[in-house]
Amino acid sequence: MENPQSQPQDSEEYPELESHFSDLQMPDLTPRGLIGHFGPGIILMMTGIGTSHLVTAPVAGGRFAYALLWCIPMAYVFKYYGFEMAFRFTNATGKSLIEAYSTAWKKWPLWYVLVTTLIQCAIGQAGRLIAAAAVLYYLFTEVVGWGFTMTQYGLVLALISVAIILRGSYAAVEVSAKLLAAILVVSALFVYIQAPAPLSEMGHFFLVEIPDGSWLVIAAFLGLLPTGIDVSLQASEWGKAKKKGMSKIRDQLEDMGLANRFDPFAPDVNDLTVYTSRLPSNAVQYCQSWFKIGTWDFRVGHVISFGLACIFVLLAAVWMYPSPVEGRAVMGEIATIFTDSLGPAMMSVFMVGAFAATFSTAFNYFDGWPRIVGACCRNLFHGTAELSGLDPNELTDAHRKTFYSEYNIYRATMLYSLITSVAIIAGFERPVFLVLVASALAAFVAPVIFFLNLYYCLAVIPKEDKAFYPSNFARLFGWFSLIVFTALTLILIYWTIWLPNFGS
Repeated sequence: MENPQSQPQDSEEYPELESHFSDLQMPDLTPRGLIGHFGPGIILMMTGIGTSHLVTAPVAGGRFAYALLWCIPMAYVFKYYGFEMAFRFTNATGKSLIEAYSTAWKKWPLWYVLVTTLIQCAIGQAGRLIAAAAVLYYLFTEVVGWGFTMTQYGLVLALISVAIILRGSYAAVEVSAKLLAAILVVSALFVYIQAPAPLSEMGHFFLVEIPDGSWLVIAAFLGLLPTGIDVSLQASEWGKAKKKGMSKIRDQLEDMGLANRFDPFAPDVNDLTVYTSRLPSNAVQYCQSWFKIGTWDFRVGHVISFGLACIFVLLAAVWMYPSPVEGRAVMGEIATIFTDSLGPAMMSVFMVGAFAATFSTAFNYFDGWPRIVGACCRNLFHGTAELSGLDPNELTDAHRKTFYSEYNIYRATMLYSLITSVAIIAGFERPVFLVLVASALAAFVAPVIFFLNLYYCLAVIPKEDKAFYPSNFARLFGWFSLIVFTALTLILIYWTIWLPNFGS
């Protein structure tokens, strides 16, 4: 059978197709409309803010003053296209990057992602969850005098997160992320405007300094600013779950023969491609509009995240340096930024923002990592592929009762993440160290994900599709960023792992 996409035709030869997509509603692209449509990009932003901004940034400022400011633009600039390609791919194909990964030799990227994600579900989630637990520990154990431990707070937050996600799925994740993001941004900006850092110190953004003992903090910064690049896969899955743009019409295109059906067990990378030149004009406009929304969704989240990271490092350098910033009451120590600068009344403002950030991070990861495990399994195992899907409105009794369905693998992984992360917290109640280790772990797995995201965008999206295919600048700077980021990662591995354990 001839590949229906092997010789793409201009859509003008198929005027009858217009009627098949006449029910598509064009999204509102006004500023107000854009905010309402935002989702995966804001979620991606909030997955990093809780630990990198509320813990790692104050640690950097408190221990090393302004010396590590250079890490912030380094991370945001050179990781940009690692994330952007994930949004681009999903908006151009209607598929997740996980499907693209399954086309590689022996599906090795899927096994790599599956193993590293299961590790992240335990160690990584412990680092995120303990940051949220640290806020409650300070408020209710240190201040109020309740006898609850860090582990107990972590368990309660984990149970609440899982319960909300399982009842609401993607919609709950998106709504919660938007609400918590608004709380955090408003509170942080209010405090910084009241007590800004001196302009004379801004030169440290361009001056690379590596103080003694700072390598783990640098690794944490590069790992979780704006968040781990592995979260780009979660964003791709979230974009698919949102069912807007190409992900909404992909099944219809396949039914009409305008796009190939992708079979993960006879994977062909060309089957992921959609030639927009074959689509009617209203369908193309609809998909391109949602691509613009997805791009701005990511960019707005990226810029807000960058600004908040800068704010917390600068405030910690002004009000906390020199300080080791450690211990179970770490949130109380960080809160001195606000109480010392504006008075005790600001404690409540900071704690609301801190809890919004840390809880949203843990909350999003309880959905994101299990979602990736389920996606890997639907591309690795026939039984899971036959019972794929997480949308509660589309689940059958077979999806709910068969243990190897994608839905049940997703739920089982969520339970595994809950148990293992709380167990790690119970045995190791050191919030700052756990956060730094979890963040560094994200840095070490990032280059492989970065490479695959960039490679599959270039391999799958047609070059003649100017709207979706990466520009010359995006391609060149994307490869350059990958080289720089990989080199930094190798240096970090040498200084944080090899030298301390195997060096002379």
